[in-house]
Amino acid sequence: MPAFILNGRSVDVDAEPDTPLLWIIREHLKLTGTKFGCGMAQCGACTVHVDGEAVRSCVTAVADVDGRAVTTIEGLSPDGTHPLQRAWIEEQVPQCGYCQSGQIMQAAALLATTPSPSRQEIVDAMDGNICRCGTYAGIIAAIERASREA
Repeated sequence: MPAFILNGRSVDVDAEPDTPLLWIIREHLKLTGTKFGCGMAQCGACTVHVDGEAVRSCVTAVADVDGRAVTTIEGLSPDGTHPLQRAWIEEQVPQCGYCQSGQIMQAAALLATTPSPSRQEIVDAMDGNICRCGTYAGIIAAIERASREA
């Protein structure tokens, strides 16, 4: 039975070791902020952090996180005051909002390693996180704002 730390608390789940982490998070643990997009690690909607690194949970087996720390959008900031969450609101980024938790988690991993990224570093880091609404300019502006305010 895989056991890991989720958003700061220990969890163990009764699931097959090859079950995608995404389904453990959404179906077993009922945290629905992490979204299913493509199931092939191509869109980024399912991005979470494993030991601080952004990973696509749709292709990460739960066995791969055994004993590790996983953070979802719900665990990024319990009260929604993470600089990126505030910047997303200030810049009015979301349209449909579906991809936004994955976008924020990818951006948070960037800012954790590169607190003051250039515009090109932001673009490069966010490459592969798809927004069907095309809010890329707002996403970049929000990351720039968060980097200044963090």
